[in-house]
Amino acid sequence: MLQKLLKFMISILKFGGNSILALLFLTVLYLFFTIVLTLIPSNIFSEQPEKGITIYIKSNGVHTDLVLPVANKFYNWDEKIYQEDFALTTDSARWASFGWGDKGFYLYTPDWADLKFSTAFNALFLPSPTAMHVSVAGDTPSENELTKKIILSDEQYLILCDYIFTSFQKDPNENFILISGYHYKGVNDNFYEAEGSYHLFNTCNNWANSGLKTVGVKTATWAPFDKCIFYHFK
Repeated sequence: MLQKLLKFMISILKFGGNSILALLFLTVLYLFFTIVLTLIPSNIFSEQPEKGITIYIKSNGVHTDLVLPVANKFYNWDEKIYQEDFALTTDSARWASFGWGDKGFYLYTPDWADLKFSTAFNALFLPSPTAMHVSVAGDTPSENELTKKIILSDEQYLILCDYIFTSFQKDPNENFILISGYHYKGVNDNFYEAEGSYHLFNTCNNWANSGLKTVGVKTATWAPFDKCIFYHFK
C-alpha cells in the first residue's frame, strides 16, 4: 500500500512539474511573439497627413482607448450615445473615448482591489463576452507619454468610425444596447454590449491597435499590451 502511495505521489509531482514547465514555456513564447510583432510595424510606410481630423490614443497604463470628436461634419456620436443615458449632461462634451474589453472585468472590477482570480482567469483563458466603455469629456486631451495625438484623413476617419460602430451590438433599430447601472467613479461614462470575444490573443489593446491598423496608421502588428502601441508613438 505504501509503495503504491509513493508511486502515486511521484506521478503527481511529475505531472505538476511538467505542467509548470509547459506554462513557463508558453509564457515565454507569448512574450517572444509580443516583442517581435511589436517591433515589426504594420503600415510601415504610412505617414500622417499634415492636416486632417485629430483623434487620440490614450492609455491608463494598462488599457487603451480611442478618443474621437463627439461630433463633426462626418460623424455624430450623439445620435447613438444618448445624452439622457449619462449621469451628467453631455451638452458640453466634445470628446468621446471608446474602449472595448472583457465584460466581466469591466463591470465587476471598478478598482484593482476588486479583481478576482476567476475574473482574470476567464478574461485571459476563456473566450469571454465583451462590452464597450464610452466616456465623454469637454476638455481636449493633453498629450503625454500615455496620450498621443494622431491625424487622420477624412477617409481614414470614416473607416475608423465604422470600425468602432461595428464593434457595438445593436438592437433591431440599430441602437447601441446600454448596460444600465454600471459606471466608473468620477467618470461620465456608460457601458454597452459589444461584439466579439475577449481572450489572451484578442485583448482590449489589440482592439484599439486593430482600429489603427485598419485605417492605415503605422502601429504594432499585434498589441496585447498598451506599450506595444505606444512604442510606435514616441
